[in-house]
Amino acid sequence: MEFAETLDIGGYELSIEPMTPADIPRLHELSVAVSWPHRADDWAMVIGLGHGWVARDQIGRIFGSAMWFPFSRSVASIGMVITSPRLQDQGAGRWLMRRVLDETQGRARVLNATKEAFRLYVSLGFKTLAPVAQRNGIVTACPDFGTGARPMRDADRTRILELDTNAMGVARPEVMGAILGVSEGMVIEREGRITGFALMRHFGRGRVIGPIVAESEQDAIALCGPFVAAHQGDFLRVDTREPEGTAFTDFLSAAGIVPYDAVQRMSLEPLPEPTGPARTFGLINQALG
Repeated sequence: MEFAETLDIGGYELSIEPMTPADIPRLHELSVAVSWPHRADDWAMVIGLGHGWVARDQIGRIFGSAMWFPFSRSVASIGMVITSPRLQDQGAGRWLMRRVLDETQGRARVLNATKEAFRLYVSLGFKTLAPVAQRNGIVTACPDFGTGARPMRDADRTRILELDTNAMGVARPEVMGAILGVSEGMVIEREGRITGFALMRHFGRGRVIGPIVAESEQDAIALCGPFVAAHQGDFLRVDTREPEGTAFTDFLSAAGIVPYDAVQRMSLEPLPEPTGPARTFGLINQALG
């Protein structure tokens, strides 16, 4: 079926246009309207890393957005899918998703679905994988986190990229390069080899810790602990697939980083399997995985 470049919906005539940095002020207004925490700087980062579309009316207002991020020639992550509250459930989200799905044919596609968008993605054929908990809060305490982590050095970056690739099952060097460029990092080194890492950067209301890649819960705690200790009284966020009641999530809760919301990880095609002993305890964010 041929894709319609315009859509009449809710009394608005919308056109679909490529997303550009000039759209950031209006995109920020759009995300604020649906209570997403993204700052203008957060929008600038994702626009630099991905490909996006906006639904724009005749006087330039933006009523919807959708993006995709090429992890490799075989995998794409879909994110930043937002519809203005006044047009939700009227077809604008499906219209934008159709353009993104057309562009990403031939890749395995993965996304994290909000409650509001879950039915749309199911109707498009996405299958559920695992829930992702958004945890955040003001750090009120620093539980014991043990020892073993040290600050990241420039020489660690190659190994960090390798660990991320193994834990994700797919390489994403451009994404990780950008995140490394704006992050503080902690690593665990054993016998001269990096076995885990965690990065922290400014995001939304404060800072986010992610990605977090480790071989065990205790290693994940040791990696996050120095960040928690340094930011008591500050707002921290962690997006994780780890269930409640584990040592890792208990540590976060004791620090004041508690469950706030949840999304559902979904894919349209089978995804590459992770390799190696380390796994992902914390995401970059919901759009980038």
